[in-house]
Amino acid sequence: MATLDNAIPQVSPARLGRGVLSDAPPAEAGADAGLVEAARAGDRAAFGRLYHRYAGVIHGLLLARVPRTEVDDLVQDVFLRAMGQLHTLRDAAFFPGWLCAIARNRANDFYRRRRPADELPEALPGKSTAEDAEARAALEAIRSLPEAYRETLILRLVEGLTGQEIAGRTGLTPGSVRVNLHRGMKLLREKLGRTES
Repeated sequence: MATLDNAIPQVSPARLGRGVLSDAPPAEAGADAGLVEAARAGDRAAFGRLYHRYAGVIHGLLLARVPRTEVDDLVQDVFLRAMGQLHTLRDAAFFPGWLCAIARNRANDFYRRRRPADELPEALPGKSTAEDAEARAALEAIRSLPEAYRETLILRLVEGLTGQEIAGRTGLTPGSVRVNLHRGMKLLREKLGRTES
């Protein structure tokens, strides 16, 4: 039997958990500190590089929380808010966790303002009816998991990030990411009625 990573369909080929937060900035974030400082000084190209580096992470975090049809607009909202509030970030090395917090808050704001509608269209572009049904079932199964597992699984399975990348870009410890992925995959297998072989 194929592993679940291979068995779960991509919701869209074009890109459709909270765990224990570390007290120290992720090692990967230190490399971004210079970009953050340049963006604070008004360098739009530096902020653009931050956007390209973190857009997938923010997309995944939002996809775990809000209807798929709303995600792209909310990603833009998150980065617009971040650009406007960058001066409030005390330590540039903590940018990844700070940005993820903005995304989570924006998702919460979305639900305060309106209730969710039907999330997936009848047919996803470029997918057969069977693939559509499987993709919807997989996404709904992931969304039904606890938040920590939901986020890390979507970042891994939909956005294609490695465990190390998830840790570096969300502010989670690598150990938390590993635990969230392991436990989340186990729960997801149970929900989808698949067993390990």
